[in-house]
Amino acid sequence: MKNSTQSQSSVTIIGLGPMGQAMARTLLNHGHAVTLWNRTASKADELIKLGAVGASTIKEALDANELVLLSLTDYNAMYAILENAIESLAGKVFVNLSSDTPKKAREAANWLAGHGASQLTGGVQVPPSGIGKSESFTFYSGPLDIFEAHKEVLEVLTSTDYRGEDPGLAALYYQIGMDMFWTAMLSYLHAVAVGKANGITAEQLKSHAISTMASLPQFIEFYTPRIDAGEYPGDVDRLAMGVASVEHIVHTTHDAGVDAALPEAVLEIFKRGLANGREGDSFTSLIESFRKTAASSH
Repeated sequence: MKNSTQSQSSVTIIGLGPMGQAMARTLLNHGHAVTLWNRTASKADELIKLGAVGASTIKEALDANELVLLSLTDYNAMYAILENAIESLAGKVFVNLSSDTPKKAREAANWLAGHGASQLTGGVQVPPSGIGKSESFTFYSGPLDIFEAHKEVLEVLTSTDYRGEDPGLAALYYQIGMDMFWTAMLSYLHAVAVGKANGITAEQLKSHAISTMASLPQFIEFYTPRIDAGEYPGDVDRLAMGVASVEHIVHTTHDAGVDAALPEAVLEIFKRGLANGREGDSFTSLIESFRKTAASSH
């Protein structure tokens, strides 16, 4: 990340939720000129006191600067806002940090290009509290020359990880991360519920939960080359044993009087692998079941 000695830029931020506010505050602290627009104008009040300029209309906000950061709920919100100022889109660079699908990111990039604007898709990998910290990072994708032209100011916010020209790539990496995050954290909450049903507090479980999660990178390191090679030998683990293990989790959950929907869903996926004749292979062979499901949906 860059420090406060870098050249100053002028930036417009559209959307002042917690993330947009954190970004505005960080840019202001580094001496950048910031113009703000939000549907609820009062959300800009504190930032205006810090030196930001509040735009009264979306057209005014867009006309103020070439570089525009979008921090919105989703891409539908982008259309709802920008369609009111189509004549101001040409020549702008939109860094779209809104969460949505890779497909919608590509569609938005094409829509903006059709109005003479460019899009860099961004996937911020930290909560608002991580903005302005060097260890934080954001995925970006889109035109390389556009990214390089604005990299310096973007690195005020977080470190940057450019993924490629395809505008959908940053959104894809972001959603993959969210896939892992929500699934893992839901499993943690389920484990805490089972623990509490047996008189174990979240505090008592904490160190065990942390050590269990901390072991996952070792498994990812081990299995990655095998998965890329399409090899799932049962020399380390076997799917049949995995099924037995998950069945024990389901029984433990029922015995605790806790909702078993989550482990039962895992068990169903494991049994699908058995039905495909994978009982002697590693549980990682389940990736083939996911692929077949994806193929059948198209």
